[in-house]
Amino acid sequence: MNHASPDHSCAPVLDALVAYRETGQVPFTPPGHKQGRGADPRVREALGDAVFASDVLATSGLDDRTSSRHLVERAEALMADAVGAEHTFFSTCGSSLSVKAAMLAVAGPHQELVIGRDAHKSVVSGLVLAGIRPVWVDPQWDPVLHLAHPPSAKAYDDAFAAHPDARGALVTSPTPYGTCAALDDIAEVCHRRGKPLVVDEAWGAHLPFHPGLPAWAMDAGADVCVTSVHKMGSGLEQSSVFHLQGDRIDPKVLKACADLLGTTSPSVLIYAALDGWRRQMAEHGRALYDDALALAGRVREQIEGIDGMHVHGRADFCAPGRAADLDPLQVIIDISALGTTGYLAADRLRQHHRINLHVCDHRRISAQLSHADDARTTGRLLTALRDLARHAPVLRTDARVEVPDPAELRLEQVMLPRDAFFGRTEPVPWDKAAGRIAAEMLTPYPPGIPAAVPGERLGPEVLRYLRTGVEAGMVVPDAADPEVKSVKVVVEPAEAD
Repeated sequence: MNHASPDHSCAPVLDALVAYRETGQVPFTPPGHKQGRGADPRVREALGDAVFASDVLATSGLDDRTSSRHLVERAEALMADAVGAEHTFFSTCGSSLSVKAAMLAVAGPHQELVIGRDAHKSVVSGLVLAGIRPVWVDPQWDPVLHLAHPPSAKAYDDAFAAHPDARGALVTSPTPYGTCAALDDIAEVCHRRGKPLVVDEAWGAHLPFHPGLPAWAMDAGADVCVTSVHKMGSGLEQSSVFHLQGDRIDPKVLKACADLLGTTSPSVLIYAALDGWRRQMAEHGRALYDDALALAGRVREQIEGIDGMHVHGRADFCAPGRAADLDPLQVIIDISALGTTGYLAADRLRQHHRINLHVCDHRRISAQLSHADDARTTGRLLTALRDLARHAPVLRTDARVEVPDPAELRLEQVMLPRDAFFGRTEPVPWDKAAGRIAAEMLTPYPPGIPAAVPGERLGPEVLRYLRTGVEAGMVVPDAADPEVKSVKVVVEPAEAD
């Protein structure tokens, strides 16, 4: 039987939205602004009328009450075809929801899931919600650069050998620093045991569309891949997709888990932007990333020529015991030679040059490039970085973030994250919290990887790292006390009595 190739020049959701506006539909449904007529004129002036005109219901609005045109399903099928997945699902709640749905589809309460300890806070939130028991796998640590790369396949193999009943594995790749795991090897470890592999590929929406980029999760054999299209693609904030292949996870179960967590009022604006991005990538992705990669190469070379700055490349990040690959669009710049921190440098660039950077830590700043950047935007970046180097003396600081060694960073999980989070808690001074069990996440942001998760026993080194970090400019927004002068801990049985 002959099956015609899908027509990637169409965009079902986007086309239907245009038709909705052109045919003069009159809604007696939410949203209550009724195509902007009820919106405050000051809001319309700030946001534009087009936003309100396109903010309609997905059903009984864009589609009929029975969803007979299956607009979203058709758009999802086109997305799956564009990237070579078997199933694709859209999410308007970001990959924070998508990764939780994937976790729930693999493991349930008190079941084990093998997870890289460099996971995003959304993964820890999934553990809390589902009552899953984490089997943590240590990242590969660079002791010179004080940077964590994704865990090795051997680390996952060892974890499954010690926990054969674990339901599956989750790995984060690429990391916010652009470093990638050996996904094909990790997938082989999982599949040899009949276990599914979930990849949190939030930073990898662009990977399927150019051979010069690292291999993406589906090509490497992952079962589920979660992607934030708003990060490296052209989607609006909160736009996410998750892809599925193989038979280790039932697509109906995965969809049901997403439905359990997701909103019943999804944003058509987000759906439409996802649909349009897929068309853009299917038609022009290769050419767009030809240009983006060439631009990234030039920018990296010019930043390397600025005194006091070093751009990390494959020679720094990719080697045995480190990362398997690197996304060159994540431009990671070591500024330790300038005698300042990434926090202070980022603040100056924003204040003096209106430049907003991506990940900033105790010794690095980073600029995320995408297919949207050009000579104008990168020219402003380069001008700002050269000015930063000239003014480095005024940014020098004696504040030092006390970054622990790997063994000191690694905390013991002594309670289920859910039990610690929902149990009896109390705040204690940070310098009295060592030995106590964390009842909250303590997450330097960005990149959003918790230094401590609920149920881990706190060590003095991690507490000093957070306190010295805050004093040097680190942000810990999810803590009950963002200055980490106190920490929320579990009230242990002897104290409860």
